[in-house]
Amino acid sequence: MSRIAVLSGGHSLERQVSLKSGARVADSLRALGHEVTAIDVGADLVTRLQEAKPEVAFVALHGRDGEDGTVQELLEVMGIAYTGSRVSACIRAADKVLAKHAFRDVGIPTPEFFAFNETAFKVLGAGQALPEVEQTLGFPIVVKPASQGSALGIKFARSTSELPAALVAAFSYDRKVLLERHIAGRDLAVSILDGPDGQAQTLPIVEAMPEQEDFYDFESRYEIGRTRFACPAELPAAVAAKANELALAAYNVLGCGGFARVDLMLDAQSSELFVLEVNPIPGLTETSLLPQASDAAGIDFDQLIARIVAAAIS
Repeated sequence: MSRIAVLSGGHSLERQVSLKSGARVADSLRALGHEVTAIDVGADLVTRLQEAKPEVAFVALHGRDGEDGTVQELLEVMGIAYTGSRVSACIRAADKVLAKHAFRDVGIPTPEFFAFNETAFKVLGAGQALPEVEQTLGFPIVVKPASQGSALGIKFARSTSELPAALVAAFSYDRKVLLERHIAGRDLAVSILDGPDGQAQTLPIVEAMPEQEDFYDFESRYEIGRTRFACPAELPAAVAAKANELALAAYNVLGCGGFARVDLMLDAQSSELFVLEVNPIPGLTETSLLPQASDAAGIDFDQLIARIVAAAIS
C-alpha cells in the first residue's frame, strides 16, 4: 500500500465542499489499506508534505489554487505524483473563457459568449458595447465569473436593467467575466474516468433537476433534498451517444487525465447539445455527480478512489 497525502480545504470559496470531499476520500483510502495524511492546505503545505513524504497526493481541492494548476505545479516541483489532470489542463479547464475558446476552435458546440475583464470596462468603455452584446445573445443572459466553480457568482440578467448588477456581482468573484447565451433545457453531466489501459471512458450520464431553483446553483448542488437526480438520465440512445462523444472531445481538447466531469445542456427546443465546461476535480461528496455516475456503472466509491490513485501512480 502507499503513503498518500489527501489535500483539501484551502482558501477558495469552495473550501467547505473540498473538506467534505477530502474527508470522504481519506476514509476510503484508509479502508483500502493506505497510510493517509490529511492536509488542510495552507501556508504550511510544503512543510507538511516534506514531513509526510507521500508517494502520491490525492488532490481534493476545488476552486482557486487547487483546481487551476497552482498546487499541481508545486507538487511537480517537489516530485510528488498526484491525482487528476496535469498543470496545463487544469489551467485551461479552470478558466471558462479559455476552455470555451478551445471548444469553439475545434467545433465543439458551446453557447455563444463574450468575455471581458475589468480593464475593458474601466479603461476601454466596454459598457457602451453592451447593447450589441444583448442583441447578439438575447435575454436572459447568463453572467458568470471566469474561474469559479460550483455555480458561484452566476447571475441571470433577464433585461437590460438587470445586466449591470449581474456584472457587478460576477466581478466581485473574478477580474474576468463571461456573458453567455442562456440554453433552456436539461442539465446533464458526463463523468469521465481513465481506465486501467489509460483510455478515457464515460460513465452513465447524470441529469440534475433542481426542485426549488431555476438552475443548478450552489445550494442545489450540495444541500441534500434540493435536487432530484436521474442516473442514467432518460435520453434517446442517439442523444446519449452524442453527449458522451462531446464530453470526451472536450476532455481531450483540454488535455485532461485521470478523471473529470463535463457539464452540458440539452436544448429543450432544438434538442441540440452544448458543452458548458469541464471540471478537472469534480466533487466527491455524497451529493456529487461523479460518485453517482460511478455507482451506476457498478464501480463503488472505494473502487473509484482506487482507480484514481492507480492512474496517478502509473
